[in-house]
Amino acid sequence: MGILQNLPALCQIPAGAHRIGDIHKAVQMDKARGEKGHGAQGNTAHRLAKPQKAAQQPEAPPQQTGFQPHQGQAPKELVPCILIPDFTGTGNGAEHGLAHKKGVKIYLTLNTVPTNAEIDMLPAYIRSSAEAGIDAFIVADIGVLSYCKKYAPDVDVHISTQAGIVNYLSANEFYNLGAKRIVTAREISLDDIAEIRAKTPKDLEIECFVHGAMCVSFSGRCLLSHYLVGRDANRGACAQPCRWEYALVQKDRQGHYFPIDNNENGTYILNSKDMCMIEHIPDLVKAGIDSFKIGGRAKSAYYTAVITNAYRAAIDGYLENPSDDYKPEQWIIDETRKVSYREYGTGFFYEAPRIDANVSYEGGYRREWDVMAVVEKCEDGYIYIEQRNKFSLGDTLEALEFGKKPVSFVVTEIINADGEKVESAPHAMMKARLKSDLVFPQGTLLRKQAD
Repeated sequence: MGILQNLPALCQIPAGAHRIGDIHKAVQMDKARGEKGHGAQGNTAHRLAKPQKAAQQPEAPPQQTGFQPHQGQAPKELVPCILIPDFTGTGNGAEHGLAHKKGVKIYLTLNTVPTNAEIDMLPAYIRSSAEAGIDAFIVADIGVLSYCKKYAPDVDVHISTQAGIVNYLSANEFYNLGAKRIVTAREISLDDIAEIRAKTPKDLEIECFVHGAMCVSFSGRCLLSHYLVGRDANRGACAQPCRWEYALVQKDRQGHYFPIDNNENGTYILNSKDMCMIEHIPDLVKAGIDSFKIGGRAKSAYYTAVITNAYRAAIDGYLENPSDDYKPEQWIIDETRKVSYREYGTGFFYEAPRIDANVSYEGGYRREWDVMAVVEKCEDGYIYIEQRNKFSLGDTLEALEFGKKPVSFVVTEIINADGEKVESAPHAMMKARLKSDLVFPQGTLLRKQAD
């Protein structure tokens, strides 16, 4: 339960937080209200939930977990939630109870490519997962879908993006098979999503990826990683070889590499931009999307917390001012640049990226900020912290707490656990206190811009 207990406060739903309500109905009925809630680690999704329950219970990012033999997008295809890695179906009732207490939902991936040898394990696994309290299964295989409906009929089923849904016919058929929600393919336009919404039952929920890494293959159906290094992308273990540097080698001249360059920095024929739709909330809403999914596979809790918090703030801002020209405050947009990320784009939402092919011409990630410490408490004019990275006197730190614009302050005094004044906090996980009259809640993140 360590991940759940140690998530930043940004990932936890505050007491009294409300689900934000079905945006489409809320806007149409002039009830665009919603208190703030969020969650995160792994892929997260902000649910635009049913209005009749909006005032009764919080909705957080659902947590996606993964069944080791069957998982498709690993334990990280999240919807507003947290991540529980390597879910094995045993002893997880406590994990789920803790998640639910934090206002977080648990979505279990059972998707993609189950083999014949694994089918016999599914019935008991599905039943035990349901008994443990998961909120939904995410599946791509129609056989697995049929077993979920047979052995856990009261648990919702969501259809994974790896099912490749790009039209209303497929969406309707999955609905007829018992799906509660579809996660569309990533290679789909807002116009296509709007048509799917118009030609499917209103109680079929539509979820779309709005932020995170894009795959060079169709909705994650890639064999490159498995072929090159034995890590199966369809089992959640992608090594992302599409990001590697490549060269040509002539068969009889091993060791002689011939560059194939797009520019002076190398070649990036497989290296896609990250998706970022935070400045386009009105368009996503008008298309009829019920849930925003944030990609978080192989990302840190910090990444997922910061990005989820940013989208939470952007959605809440839209609900307060539901206009076609709504733009989030600049600090919210800036948050998407304070994590590890690649150059951003809008994927296929507006048009197929034929001109630049959605390619990023940078070899690695941009990482411009680092977490320095986590706040434990504030009292008597001091901020008590647990260190994460070295910082020193004179450094400017930025405090990020849920739903608020970050606050900056200069470190003027550091006192270690022995009560000694020190020049820096160099030791991993060391306890210290910083002199400041500022007050932040437990779990607030302190970060610093990279030198």
